[in-house]
Amino acid sequence: MNGVFVVAATVVGAVSGLRWLRVAQREHYLPWSVAVFAKRWWFIDATNLSIIALAATSAALALIGVLPLVTGSVTLVCVLIGPVGLSIKGTSSPLMWTDRLRRVALASGSIWALMVAIGGITGSIGLLAYEAVALPLVIDLALAIMWPFEMKAQEKWVEQATERMSLVSPTVIAITGSYGKTTTKEYARLLLAQQAPTVATPASFNNKMGLARAINEHLSDGTKFFIAEMGTYGTGEIADMCAWVAPHVAVLTAIGPVHLERFGSIERVVEAKSEIFGPADAVVLNVDDDRLATLAETIVDKRVVRVSAGGVVGADVRLIPYGDRATVLVHGSEVGKVPVLPLLSNLACAIGVLVALDLPLERIAEALQGAGTPDHRQTVFTSDAGVVIVDDTYNSNPVGAQAALDRLAGVGSGRRVVVTPGMVELGDLQVEENTRFAAQAGAVADQLIVVAKTNRAALLEGAANVSLPVIVVASREEAVAWVRENLGPGDAVLYENDLPDHHP
Repeated sequence: MNGVFVVAATVVGAVSGLRWLRVAQREHYLPWSVAVFAKRWWFIDATNLSIIALAATSAALALIGVLPLVTGSVTLVCVLIGPVGLSIKGTSSPLMWTDRLRRVALASGSIWALMVAIGGITGSIGLLAYEAVALPLVIDLALAIMWPFEMKAQEKWVEQATERMSLVSPTVIAITGSYGKTTTKEYARLLLAQQAPTVATPASFNNKMGLARAINEHLSDGTKFFIAEMGTYGTGEIADMCAWVAPHVAVLTAIGPVHLERFGSIERVVEAKSEIFGPADAVVLNVDDDRLATLAETIVDKRVVRVSAGGVVGADVRLIPYGDRATVLVHGSEVGKVPVLPLLSNLACAIGVLVALDLPLERIAEALQGAGTPDHRQTVFTSDAGVVIVDDTYNSNPVGAQAALDRLAGVGSGRRVVVTPGMVELGDLQVEENTRFAAQAGAVADQLIVVAKTNRAALLEGAANVSLPVIVVASREEAVAWVRENLGPGDAVLYENDLPDHHP
């Protein structure tokens, strides 16, 4: 075999591997996630499909001995330049050389070196060419091999957090749900901080390591209430967190098709989220969600606080909005009025926490003065140019998207525009939900700007169904530039979801 080809294959593997390492990092190092994204990228459009088809065909020709040096080199070039659009460095989600990424890179590089060595020993250019095409699987294999070791390495931080929890001994409120976790956490923090020193997990520190870090870095002596947001990509994760951060009160905000691609079914979503009930004495459920109303009837060994912002008669906590205020009813009796905040059902869940803990409610309105929503979750502000901006870039679920459209409908006096790449990780419902969202946008907006390619076809179909004008752009930066050039005082724009650039 030509030694130059072996060197070329090694270099191509190192360079092209960087783009797939970035995908691995953005997907939380989950084994086999890289291959999923490789398939999406290679099949997203005619250009990338042609490149991968040429790469595979050329590798096959090299394998059977048809001008192997030429056809094998064609494969290497295809792997080096594609997929078109997936950069090595990244912009919205750049490659970050953390310690874990270095370990993944070392493991992947070792596997790749072994594969190149086998190709070199056998003298098969075709084999080396096929190995280059399979680079995403190489990184996935490294992730799978390293996964148990990485999980073991995390235990020292968990042990430290467990000791810290034992020393401080706070009352723990754990919050999960398909959506609404962060907003509910913020409302609960405001209400509980009025009662006693309170610490909540920051930002979206809602997995095992994020929770351990939040405890180790933020849980101070004298903390009375600790609010832990808990997320999950599958069964067992929340149960594992609850084993060392046992909640006194567990809150389930909503169930929906978020991460359905990973879970496989809504039933498994319910099963995974319900793990948060395990050690809890009391459970707070948003019974505006029919699934949670049904679930509430099955819980017999814990105190259940049912909450509603949708008029569910018989709920333990009810918020009844009227104008800019909402009446708070607890067990049918009025206890006060609160501001009508965005995502009102999340506020109902937060008030439900106080009820579950038998805390006084007289000053809840005072605690919520000036309260808004967490950043990028239906946040409303006006730009220097006078354009009203609804920033909902951290939401990606059908219920939240509809709520954001309702929010857009209530602001501005001129044109209204929706900017979105659509929603992802909805499994078999993804096309249907994005088509529906674009159609729903037609009732509010004068213009839809579709970002990137992932959900382009579904969004275009939904917009066409209601004759909503559409502009297609490659990136959010292009969409922002269009807004700045075309909208002025009194106009309004909704930025709904924002996919990092490792998505096609």
